Amino acid sequence: MAEINNIITVAAAIILNVKQQLLVVRKQHTACFMQVGGKLEPNEAPETTMLREIAEEIGCQAQIQQFIGRYETATANEPDCRLVSYVYWVQLDQAPKIAAEIAEMKWVDLDDQDTLLAPLTREVVMPWLKQYLQQN
Repeated sequence: MAEINNIITVAAAIILNVKQQLLVVRKQHTACFMQVGGKLEPNEAPETTMLREIAEEIGCQAQIQQFIGRYETATANEPDCRLVSYVYWVQLDQAPKIAAEIAEMKWVDLDDQDTLLAPLTREVVMPWLKQYLQQN
C-alpha cells in the first residue's frame, strides 16, 4: 500500500437546526456534501479557522458550543490524502446562506442514505450526533 504523505488539516462545524437536521454544503466543482469549514491558515488556531470559514461560506457569525474532537479520515475530494479534522459544535446567529465557493447547501436527516456525504460526515459526525442526541 502506498504511503500517504499529504495531510490536510481542517476545522469543521456541526450545525443543527430545530428539527435535528445537520447542515452540509457542497463546494463548487465537487460531488460530496460536507461540514462547513476549511483548511487552517499558517499559525491559525482551529477555533479561529472555524469562525472565519463559517463567515466566508455561509455568511454567519457563530459561537462555538463545544469542541467535539480531532479525527482522521479519508478526504472527500483529494485522492492520496488523509484528513485531520478539528470538529466543533457551533450555534449560528442567523439563517445560513450560500457564499464564497459554496455551490449548494442543505439540511440532512441523521439517517440520510441518499446524499453523497464526505467521509468525515458519514463516519464521524453523524454517528457522534446520533449517540449524543440519544443521551440528551
